[in-house]
Amino acid sequence: MRGDTSGRRRLALALALTTTLLVTAFAPAEGTAEGASRVPSPVAAYDFEHPVPGDPARERDRGRSGTTIELVNGGAHARVRDDERPGRVLRTRQVSPTVAGNDDWKAGVYGPRGVPTLSAFNAARQTTVMGWFRMTGENPALNSGTPAPDDRYNAIGLAGILSGTSGGHDVRALLELITVDGEMKVVALGRRVDEGSSATFAADADWRRILPPDTWVFLAATFDFDSGAMALYRDGRPLPGRYVVSGDPWAVEGEPEPDAASPTDPRGIKIGGSYPQNTQEGNPCDCRMDDLMFFDRALTPTEIMSQYRRTRG
Repeated sequence: MRGDTSGRRRLALALALTTTLLVTAFAPAEGTAEGASRVPSPVAAYDFEHPVPGDPARERDRGRSGTTIELVNGGAHARVRDDERPGRVLRTRQVSPTVAGNDDWKAGVYGPRGVPTLSAFNAARQTTVMGWFRMTGENPALNSGTPAPDDRYNAIGLAGILSGTSGGHDVRALLELITVDGEMKVVALGRRVDEGSSATFAADADWRRILPPDTWVFLAATFDFDSGAMALYRDGRPLPGRYVVSGDPWAVEGEPEPDAASPTDPRGIKIGGSYPQNTQEGNPCDCRMDDLMFFDRALTPTEIMSQYRRTRG
């Protein structure tokens, strides 16, 4: 007697459809715009859910470089629960605003001869820095390094990659707030050549509109060391802005081509302030941060929107 071949065909079709749906459900997300490419994996990424086993004052890298960072001064207590983000986030803050010291809570890594695991940024032609930020206190902070009781820092540190000759402050690629022409601005600040001139791209909008108090905001900054172009994004969308320094501060015009960052390993990463080696306080941020990522290419607008949607929880 012949079997029910039509029934077997229907069963096979159903199994094939189920398999297709499962594969699609767990496939990595891609941009939806025509010609969009898969978002590359970050060189370094931190979600503050992965302490080093046996050493909770350090955070494991979820990127491809394996660059462990320190939760400076705050240690394990710097991982806090948040009412809007899942799991734990990083808390950074100034501890003693009237005392010159180095007890501010921040994060990062520092190597006086460079950090070898960050070699992807050695002679890199492009970079992207991005993450989620929430202003939780009084920013900018009081300047603990000056005697004036009402003096404040002229910058608020978010996240960046140090240059190859940095003493813990100078950067290759940085997302932060600095004073531009007397006004605090959200900026992308980059330095192509170690100890060379930096260039700044500042958002036009008032920084309080971009980063209102107690509000999670996704920021991204892109750097193209070959073309000299920088850009800023808020919640996946470009921020109108302007270049602060005129001329050619990165010295990209003329031969040889292409242009790239200095052929040195960065001396580290700084998060929530300067000097991750904890030698002094500098530009502390009273903030919460989450899903910080550092890429060795300038992500496209479609890729940045994809990362915003993927990480917004």
